[in-house]
Amino acid sequence: MARMLGQEGYGVTVSARRPDKLDAAAEELRGEGLEVESVPTNMVEEQEIKDLVAAHRTRFGRLDVLVNNAGVGIGGPVAEHETKKLDMQLNVNLRAVFLTTREALPMLKEAGGEHGKALIANTASIAGKHGEGWLAAYSATKAGVVGLTQALHKEHGKDGIQATALCPAFVATPMTDWVDGVPKEEMIQPEDIAEAVRYLLRTSPACIVPEMQFIRPGDGL
Repeated sequence: MARMLGQEGYGVTVSARRPDKLDAAAEELRGEGLEVESVPTNMVEEQEIKDLVAAHRTRFGRLDVLVNNAGVGIGGPVAEHETKKLDMQLNVNLRAVFLTTREALPMLKEAGGEHGKALIANTASIAGKHGEGWLAAYSATKAGVVGLTQALHKEHGKDGIQATALCPAFVATPMTDWVDGVPKEEMIQPEDIAEAVRYLLRTSPACIVPEMQFIRPGDGL
């Protein structure tokens, strides 16, 4: 998604918890001629989220697109799920999405007022549409992201801000390295999600897409 946005001419701020991996990703994008700012951020820390949004304003002065993509999934049955694992998923998958959006809203409203359209793309999950056993906490947080996205539309649709929940099944990223029985080439590809965001950027201000689901061939709806 960061690559696609850069190719579309946006100045991009990327963030992640681990500076080493973040810097490597940012350098790769800069090597492709894209304008990229990188800001290491622990998404469970409110002040770091505020600093991230402030750093983007300092560098670029505006925000037309917010992609809330940070997430963590920890499997296990409800009866054995440790509170710290529950809290981590709640904090990263839902609380951080809420806080980042809150901090970014002033810039998004400025962009929406200027040209009638700013975009919030929230990465939820197909598990947020159909709760998955062994992923109960994760499913609950992603269902929360879908609900938050719907609420954002109702609160800020008249501000020229569009909000879409992206709900994919397994995507071929390191986050799905644990999956057995589904080769990476048979998963949804990161480029598929990026192209969905590109589509959202090209719709008219009158066209609202509240959510998009991405599933594999033969999967149930």
